[in-house]
Amino acid sequence: MTAAGSNSPEQQTKPTHASGRDEPAKMTCGGALLSRLKALGIDYIFANSGTDFPPIIEGLAEAAAGGIDLPESLVIPHESAAMGMAHGYYLATGKTAAVMAHTNVGLANCAIGAINAATEHVPVLLFSGRTPTTEKGRFGARTVPIGWGQEMRDQTALVREASKWDYELRFPEQVVETVDRAKAIAETVPRGPVYVSLPREVLCEPTGTQQLDLPPLMRPARPGLNETDVETAAQWLAEAENPVIFAQHGAGGPEGFAALGELAEKWGIPVCQYWAVQCAIDSDHPMAAAAPPAPLLEKADVILAIDCLAPWAPDAHGPRAGAKVIHLAQDPLFSRVPVRNFQCDLALAADVEPGLLALKEKLEAFPPSQRAEARRKLWAETNAASRRKALAAARAGERNLMSKSWVSLCLSEALAGRDASVLSELGCPMEAMSLTHAKAWYQEPHSGGLGWSFPAALGMKIGAPERTIVATMGDGSYIFSNPVACHQIAEAHRLPILLVILNNAEWGAVRQSVLGLYPDGHAARSNQVPLTGLSPVPDFTLIARASRAHAQRVEHGADLPGALEAALQHIDEKGTMALLDVQVTP
Repeated sequence: MTAAGSNSPEQQTKPTHASGRDEPAKMTCGGALLSRLKALGIDYIFANSGTDFPPIIEGLAEAAAGGIDLPESLVIPHESAAMGMAHGYYLATGKTAAVMAHTNVGLANCAIGAINAATEHVPVLLFSGRTPTTEKGRFGARTVPIGWGQEMRDQTALVREASKWDYELRFPEQVVETVDRAKAIAETVPRGPVYVSLPREVLCEPTGTQQLDLPPLMRPARPGLNETDVETAAQWLAEAENPVIFAQHGAGGPEGFAALGELAEKWGIPVCQYWAVQCAIDSDHPMAAAAPPAPLLEKADVILAIDCLAPWAPDAHGPRAGAKVIHLAQDPLFSRVPVRNFQCDLALAADVEPGLLALKEKLEAFPPSQRAEARRKLWAETNAASRRKALAAARAGERNLMSKSWVSLCLSEALAGRDASVLSELGCPMEAMSLTHAKAWYQEPHSGGLGWSFPAALGMKIGAPERTIVATMGDGSYIFSNPVACHQIAEAHRLPILLVILNNAEWGAVRQSVLGLYPDGHAARSNQVPLTGLSPVPDFTLIARASRAHAQRVEHGADLPGALEAALQHIDEKGTMALLDVQVTP
């Protein structure tokens, strides 16, 4: 290794052999890392740079000067926003993105996003710098006091619990193999984030370029469906007296969405989306059941749980004795969760969409019985009545301080006819919405890392620029999202999303949790539940206007439809984001 300052970058990257022959082309390891990411199909890097980034930044410039194709690197001025954007980008495209953060402090800001991604099986290539190990004598050694202040004995511990795999790059010649392995592991089911630490001295070293455009060294593993198990699942469902389906993380895609709807209707099986994170069935579908699982579980003899982290709450309800339970998911037993003891009589390990298509095909061998026809009629009537009740309750929420359901209904009507996705982080509930496709609606991850919806919507807009993207969130979640950073991102990268804040000036989820455990307790009898109030709430419209966004405060239910129409018109015509601060009841 050459000592710092003894060679220019040009001399390091284009050495000449003693015989006069040119040696294989070389470039900075930081640039080689970026180039390899692009060769593997990584199109975006969401990055917040720091003092460990000089070899990355030099690598960008070096590659650009050499005409080397690189991912698009976007400046994201807070790492939690970068992780949320990678999450949303994957939801929109099914493609993995990379996030680059600054040493341990930037990685700490990534931790919540890593937890969210791990819980939801979202692959992310997470990189952060590592403070230089050396104090002198090597190119890239420590140059400023934070090189000492940021050093940790185990930096990876900040995200190890949420990472499928982690490694620290030791030598520049490892860069291709390390990046290839990271992507393959991240995209192997069960998918999730991986982490690679990047010491500055290693990134500064030159490395060969001859392997940068080779095919991937390894491919992600894909589990194969066990045909016998799928046939068994089909037989159980076909012969069941009262089968029930629970779905939490959607149906895997448009084909899975259609297959589940057809399967449920043909066999008369209600589909309950209890604590759903994605939409698995049309909300107006005759088999779309109301969310409380207890009435469905009381009589169910066969239960199909589709990608359900927690299909029901065991302390409150569960399967009846003798019921058979089938779990279909990329990881049916959710192996990374230490305590999760739901009954599983048959596990189908597969991505949800191909799993549903295979199950639907196997069911074709069983002609629907008269029981199925009777169930179809019964559940169609029951579910239609539940749907009418939900819509009536939503319409009753048109008050000076609106109900969340009223906001959902108005938003749903405003989006009619659009190709739209709605993200809800303690925002608009799905019950009053018309949700007709697989990408219509997303709820915050079950890990509960707040501040997700706003940056996830920005990442989703990058992945699906033609789609109308709406982020809905509570006032507390908006504060958690680092809104100044997110508004700057929206303006800098021209990401015209609609943000709807359902503002009740409190931690509403905490209030509901307290009242659920202590319905007759002292907190319930008090005028204000302690540790939940957020008053005085800032004027969120001023935060949005600081980044030139359209912003409006809405206090009366009758004004909401017009405000939504104006906001959507703004993002369509002006191409910049819009924010509505909607005052709702606690």
